[in-house]
Amino acid sequence: MDKVKDFNLLLTDKERIVIISHVNPDGDAIGSATGMKKFLESNGKVVDIVVPNKYPQFLGFLDPMSKIITYKDNPEAAAKVLSGADVVLCMDFNSLKRIDDLGALVERSNGAKVLIDHHLQPENSFDIMFSDPGASSTCEVAYFLIKRMVMADRSLASLDLDAGISFYTGLMTDTNNFANSVRPETFRMACELLELGIDKEDIQFKVYSGFREERMRMMGYMLYENMKVFPQSKAGFMLITKELKERFDFRDGDSEGFVNLALNVAGVEVSALFTEADGYIKVSLRSKGDFSVNKLSRAFFNGGGHERAAGGKIYIPVSEVEEYFLDSLEKYRHTICK
Repeated sequence: MDKVKDFNLLLTDKERIVIISHVNPDGDAIGSATGMKKFLESNGKVVDIVVPNKYPQFLGFLDPMSKIITYKDNPEAAAKVLSGADVVLCMDFNSLKRIDDLGALVERSNGAKVLIDHHLQPENSFDIMFSDPGASSTCEVAYFLIKRMVMADRSLASLDLDAGISFYTGLMTDTNNFANSVRPETFRMACELLELGIDKEDIQFKVYSGFREERMRMMGYMLYENMKVFPQSKAGFMLITKELKERFDFRDGDSEGFVNLALNVAGVEVSALFTEADGYIKVSLRSKGDFSVNKLSRAFFNGGGHERAAGGKIYIPVSEVEEYFLDSLEKYRHTICK
């Protein structure tokens, strides 16, 4: 509560707030950012959201006026709002490295820097930190932070329905529809948002039934032709090359959820999705049971995350990715697991 009071005091005479989220923003990133934006705007603040690159099309209902600034498409606008920011809220990432070139702008900003996040091992470069690695999502951290802010300062307007819709979206997507990373507080939050009046069926429809035809056909191809299962390694593997992207008119966010698919196969305890990009291979990892993809990613994939959900990057030819993945699993089990 002391940090909450410090945050409230910080915001008292500050008007311009900029919210930053991570590269390849997902439901939790956009949900937490737009939810916090709506809360702060209802309390008289001027708020902008800046993300490094585009968010998935199916999350557009959280940004109906397309006000989120994409640094990759409009670096001048991003630089302008950050140069005038009184406070920079860094949401859903634990290190400035996770926002790529946008990190330099954040570092140069004179605004106070506040972290709101749920990832492990946040870097110590923020004035105030609200970090809870045990939380299901950054939306959960932000939701209970707002409740404490209102409790500490009764003059603040409470969370409204629009903000609740944003926060529920991030909660739902980051838990894979409440299948993992949940605790009692997670369901308590969901219950309170339902009482607030959110329509969970409508949110689920917009998120899970708003995909383009090309994306659905790509998912079918990935399952039938692309996914490999390695029983001896208890692993599933998918690889999206640039050729596949072109074939299926790939857009940012189209592969959302693909990494979870192999975990539905009996005997698979770790699933990996590798996506070819310019100059590197993006890595997404998921697991079940006691397998820590956080440790795997930190050791072999220049990344990290949660125990059962992590990511990173590797800088090798795409033709070597499969062999590298299998080799990393063998080394992991023979060293880190012991």
